[in-house]
Amino acid sequence: MPPALNYQKWKADKVESEECRQTIRGLRTRPFRVGDRLYHYSGLRTKNCRKLGESFCTRVGMIRIEKNGIALDGRQLWLSEEVALARADGFATLYDMYEWFHSTHGVPFNGQLVAWEVFEAVAEKLVKGGAG
Repeated sequence: MPPALNYQKWKADKVESEECRQTIRGLRTRPFRVGDRLYHYSGLRTKNCRKLGESFCTRVGMIRIEKNGIALDGRQLWLSEEVALARADGFATLYDMYEWFHSTHGVPFNGQLVAWEVFEAVAEKLVKGGAG
């Protein structure tokens, strides 16, 4: 079964508009892999379920968020990289990202950074018989 990703309202709009093309997720039994077809939803398993789009995973990295920093694939990020990561993930500020992870998952947090291409590229690959 291809990975289905569910987003809270604040992030769903950013994913649907393609302002945000990455997400940070907890570790799964079957980790995300480059090439996975991803199905993006808001309100999954509710009567208000809405499909945001489909994409192919283009990047996966192991991420650790701690009280005093973020490591990606075992490398501690510079502050400027952390700020860029937070913005790319849909947060207004790095502080907002830390607060969200602290209150939602607790820190330290171990997971995967999952990135994808724009939704239109999926349609082109499907027409050409590409990955899927």
